[in-house]
Order: sequence, then structure tokens, then C-alpha cells
Amino acid sequence: MTTQTQVRPSSVFVVSGGAKGITAQCAIKMAQHQPCKFILLGRSELLETEPAFAQDCFEEPALKKRIMENLLAQGEKPTPMSVSKIYNQIVSSREIQQTLATIQATGAQAEYISVDVTNVADLQQKLATVGAITGIVHGAGNLADKLIEKKTDQDFEKVYTAKVQGLENLLTCVKPEQLEHLVLFSSVSGFYGNIGQADYAIANEILNKSAHLIKQNYPQCHVVAINWGAWDSGMVSPELKKAFAERGIDIIPVDVGTQMLVNELHPSHSNTAQVVIGSPLVPPTIELDSQLRTHRIRRQMKLEANPFLHDHALAGSPVLPATCAMTWIINCCEEMYPGYRLFNYTDFKVLKGITFNHTLAKEHILEIEEVEKINSEKIIVKAKIFSKNQAGKTHYHFSAQLNLHKEIPPAPNYAAINLNPDNIITTTGKEFYQNGGATLFHGPSFQEVQRVLNITPEKITTECLWTEISPQQQGQFPVKWVNPYITDLSMHALWIWTQHFHQEGCLPGKVEKFEQFAPTPHNEIFYVSCEVKAKTSSSAIADFIIHDNKGKIYSQMLGAHAIIWSMKQLRS
Repeated sequence: MTTQTQVRPSSVFVVSGGAKGITAQCAIKMAQHQPCKFILLGRSELLETEPAFAQDCFEEPALKKRIMENLLAQGEKPTPMSVSKIYNQIVSSREIQQTLATIQATGAQAEYISVDVTNVADLQQKLATVGAITGIVHGAGNLADKLIEKKTDQDFEKVYTAKVQGLENLLTCVKPEQLEHLVLFSSVSGFYGNIGQADYAIANEILNKSAHLIKQNYPQCHVVAINWGAWDSGMVSPELKKAFAERGIDIIPVDVGTQMLVNELHPSHSNTAQVVIGSPLVPPTIELDSQLRTHRIRRQMKLEANPFLHDHALAGSPVLPATCAMTWIINCCEEMYPGYRLFNYTDFKVLKGITFNHTLAKEHILEIEEVEKINSEKIIVKAKIFSKNQAGKTHYHFSAQLNLHKEIPPAPNYAAINLNPDNIITTTGKEFYQNGGATLFHGPSFQEVQRVLNITPEKITTECLWTEISPQQQGQFPVKWVNPYITDLSMHALWIWTQHFHQEGCLPGKVEKFEQFAPTPHNEIFYVSCEVKAKTSSSAIADFIIHDNKGKIYSQMLGAHAIIWSMKQLRS
């Protein structure tokens, strides 16, 4: 255990936004764990002496009545605004006093400084008398939740500066070499995004990236950006709790969340610069209107941003798997229409593949055309991916029609399941891949077929397992509702079949229909039953049913057309 990142009795923490609310509760828990010194910063004024009329009065109606009486006694006319201003000042001061007293009761030292962290000159002046600061907890922040088209410049500045400028200003008050702890209160809205919080998400994501950068430059400092979810505090009303519950979002209990902060400050976590604590922010289901629109999403795809592509190379060049192209389309649609998921797509065509070599376009365009919107039921869209070369000529790469449903039907059972081994093909696991001869060309991201259970001229059944790859490896094609790597892996059964019976390989050409009832589990055995419907010298047509050992269907591709390739074509 290093002493550099150990919180000690001599540690001095500056805590922005730390005199009230959740940040104050975190400071209290830290003090209980290790009494040291806390400098709490906030914009509120701390009343040295509470007005006589307010003393021993704590109920809101009674206190507001006394405020009105005091204003009248001074010859002023009470207004709702003036009464609320005085009331909030008194209540705020009481909360600050309570925080200070609670911290001091642990044996720690605590003082409060009234300052706006966005005012660098005032901040530097007031912190200059503190002495050596060893830690910063940056919890200050503002909200101005509105849809982006309704946000003003002032809204953005209010939210952005408290987080970003506040951090910059705090760091100017501390010598980098003496800073041992830096805790940034970020949010899951920065990590996942959230409706009405574009500015808040931007500011918090900058905190996240700042944490990684500071840790890189000052490795001796324990840096962590905590992406908090919603806390079970006064800001979360019963109505909001109900809305969170409907969206499957867990609320963080105060005692649990504060203890998790203390845990993150343990030296064993000193190399973790970012952590998410809380549930993903699942957007509420949107209400559909009747207007049909067309959307275009532009994407620059680069080999270095998608490491998995090195595991899908043909003739020496990485090629985008058709399943990944389809997943780009699916993920975009599900993000555009919160509350709706892909149930099926039809007429999926590989028109011109995307190869990551000198022919790669600078950008690719996904066009989504709304065909039909049936509110509370489903959305039908047509999608295509295309690009333009330097001469301005358009190349179409993939196209499909998608059906997104609010409710996915229950998973059916596969009636023709047969998991009895016939021991005809004895190859297992990694032997199927990159093993010379006619073995599959796929690398680890798209492996592996574990074994062939049985094979006939009409059908092949494979036992499969996909070992999950990291988000960094998945790059721009992350696994969400549909897993492109498992979908690709499932089709390896037909390659094995064509090689066994015809000494040929095959690549996807089009799919008449794909439907998904449930995600195929990662890191667990699943099965693919491939029923061959037709075979010619240039093509093969098959149905792929992906299921568990009881026959429960996860997903299925019906009428999948494959293009037959000779081994010489694939290797050259």
C-alpha cells in the first residue's frame, strides 16, 4: 500500500459544493472514515448570527410567517420572492452549520468559505490562507434541463462553467506535486447521455476525460471521476422515483453512495481514473407523431478505432462484417426511437462491402427513411449505407428494412432441435480457425464454434461460445440488443457445411428475414441449427436458428443467401 494515496490525519481536502446536499454527506462520510481537515466551498452565505425572529423556529409555514411579520415591522411589503429569498438564506445557513458540526464531531477539522468557484481571483485569494491542500473533491454543479433547441447561451454557461471552469480554477490553487487526491463528481448523464441535459453531459464528460489526462500527467495522484447515478435525496421526489422505477433506473441510497466514495479512495483503486456508480439512463419511450421523416447519420470509420477488424480480413485487407454494418443501423434506430427495439429486419442486402484499404471512403452515410409509425406498437424504416468517392460517385454498401417494436414477442421453441452427436466431424474449438487449408479465416473476435454435433446434406448443428471482447475492441460497433459478433459466428456453420460437402467457402450476400426474441448470452454455450434449403455452384440458401439446449430461440435468420467462394479466391 503506497503512502502517497493514503488519506491521513494531515490530509487537507477542499470540497466544492460540499457544505450542503449529497457532496456534504460525502464529506461527512470521509471524515468518519479518516478525520482530517475539510475546507467546504459554496456560494451560499453563512450567517454568523441567525436573526432573532428565526431562532427556535423550524417549520416552513411558521418561519415564513415570521419573515413576513419582520418585513412588515420594518415597513416593507412582503412578496413571495422576498420571503423565499430570506427563508432560503436561513435554511441554507442552518444546513451549512449542521454539516460543519457533524464533520467536527468526528474529530475532523472543518471550515466554510463562501465563494463562487467560477471566480478564479476570489477563489485564489480565499484559498491562499488555507495552507498546503492535498486533496480536491469537486462536487459543485448547476442544472438547466431543457431540450437543446430551447437552451440559451446563459443556460449553457451556467451549467458548463461550474463544472469545467470550476475544476480549472481549483487546480490553479494547488501545487500539482502536492496534490494526492482528486475526486471529480461526474454523472451517468455524461457517460450515457440524457434527454434535456446536453450541456450537463458535455461538462461531465469533460470531467471524465480530464481525470484520465491528469492521472496520466501526475501518476502519483489518486484521481477518479465518479459518474454518479440518481441519489435518493431531497431532489428526487416520489413522482421522479416512480418515473425512474418505470425506466428500470436504480436510486443510490445516501449511506451506500457515500460509502462507495470512501471505497474508491482506497489506495488499491488508485489506478482507476473513472468509475460509473448507478444504472444506465434509459430514455423514456418517445411519443410518435404521424409525420414521416428521413434522417442521415454520417460516420468516419477508421481501422485504428475498430481493433476487431483485424480479426476479419479477406485477401489481406480488413473487411467490415455485414453483421456489423447491420448493427450500426440497428443501434442508430434504437437510439433515435427510445423504448423501441428491433424485432426483425427484412431484405438485408450486401451491395458493395467496405474494405479498410486505399478504397475506404472518408465518410459513410446511414440514411434512415421512416415508412410507417404505429404509435405504441411499431416503427418501420428503410435504411441504407452509402459513400461517395473522390469523383463524387455514390456507392451503396448495405440496405434493409427494419421493424422496431415496443414489445418483443415471447421466444418460441425450435421444434426440430437435435443435439445428438454423430462424430462425423471431429475438429474442435480453435482448430476451425486460421489453421491452414480450408479453415475459417476469422480471428478471436469472431470465434468460436466449439464443435459440430451433427451434419447431413440437409442440416448442420454447431455448439458455440462467444467470449466477450472489450468495448475498446468493439470500437464503433458495440454490442447492444443485437450482437454482431455472435450473428457472424452463427453463420460459420454454413461455411463448415459447404467445405465438408463441396470443398468451398461462402460469404453472406443477403438475408430475407432476421428476427430476435432475446440476446444470446455471452461466455456461455449456445447452439446453431443451420437448415440448408438450396445449393448451386454459385450460392447457398439456409435458415439459421440460434437457440439454447432446450430449443428456446434467441434469434433466427431465415432465407440467408450466401455467395460461394473458392478457397483460392478467399486467400488471394
